[in-house]
Amino acid sequence: MAAEGAGPQPELGPGPGAEPGAMCPEHSQALGWFCSSERRPVCAACAGPGGHCRGHRVRRADEHAEELRNKIVDQCERLQLQSAGIAKYVAEVLLGKNQRTVSMASAARELVIQRLSVVRSLCESEEQRLLEQVHGEEERAHQSILTQRVHWAEALQKLNTIRTSLVDMLTHLDDYQLIQKEQEIFERTEEAEGILDPQESEKLNFNEKCTWSPLLTQLWATAVLGTLSAGTEDVRIDERTVSPFLQLSDDRRTLTFNAKKTKACADGPERFDHWPNALASISFQTGLHAWMVNVQNSCAYKVGVASSQLPRKGSGSDCRLGYNPFSWVFSRYDQEFCFSHNGQHQPLGLLRSPAQLGVLLDLEARELLFYDPASGTVLYTCHTAFPTPLFPVFAVADKTISIVH
Repeated sequence: MAAEGAGPQPELGPGPGAEPGAMCPEHSQALGWFCSSERRPVCAACAGPGGHCRGHRVRRADEHAEELRNKIVDQCERLQLQSAGIAKYVAEVLLGKNQRTVSMASAARELVIQRLSVVRSLCESEEQRLLEQVHGEEERAHQSILTQRVHWAEALQKLNTIRTSLVDMLTHLDDYQLIQKEQEIFERTEEAEGILDPQESEKLNFNEKCTWSPLLTQLWATAVLGTLSAGTEDVRIDERTVSPFLQLSDDRRTLTFNAKKTKACADGPERFDHWPNALASISFQTGLHAWMVNVQNSCAYKVGVASSQLPRKGSGSDCRLGYNPFSWVFSRYDQEFCFSHNGQHQPLGLLRSPAQLGVLLDLEARELLFYDPASGTVLYTCHTAFPTPLFPVFAVADKTISIVH
């Protein structure tokens, strides 16, 4: 074998591995050697001192072939072992996994059916309970109204009788007779004065709270917000309202707080000039509406609704969300959460900070609801007669919040 580098080349014969038909096209000698540098068979002359493979790694072809045969044998053994391993994996592991999959899928189906059966039964029971409660409240209100009708019918009859009697005395009695009836006139007048005027009573009103159910509210919120992927509302920010302390993204869904007041935005009657607020460009007057806000990056924000009467100018509380009669908001400051309206703040003892905040507004039911979709928890529900139109409203004083679409 030729050594790579220096030293005289050994005398190279044609090589024992040479085949009569394999000849070097340059030297017409048998290709009995293999040049590892060029990865091809060569003749003794190519590998000799004057050949073009001088200085290359050259070895006898039969030795190289033997090494290749050994490698092939090793590879075949590895392939055989690999094939046996695959066959065993297919026959044992995959078969076992397939059987376990069938068994686990069957158990999973039974679990789903069982749990949904429990939920369905619970929903049916809750439906029955609430319908009975509504019916009972309707009957109570009807009975109260009926009782009042009977009472006031008797009062009207009594008043008419007294009035008729007094008019008859006034019409038919002379002075002497009238004086003799003075005691009777006093008694009749006193009897009439004892009949009081009707007063408004809550007992006569249907109590809408009879339909309030935490279970129904939670299931309803989950169902409504579950349709958001279909695009229930396309809520975007009205750039004309954005505070100079906020930066609005190009898609008008993300608000970023900036401690330095931006002078680039032109002031206008719609813009909040002090508090870091912004209104949506869409407003609602009737129906059911839902949207989601990503709040996981902020430790200071407010999300809710506001009427068009919300003032925009100045640093007073009349422009501050939750401090006036024109806004209803869920707010976070550090680890404190609350619902705020008209300066009244209801603390909410949340154990975890919601990453997303769902907002549901049902104007027909006069209900505003805040929801944590990750835990399926209703965070707060507000019932009131909202003025319309109502706008989604946002405030952020730390990092970023964005409307989910």
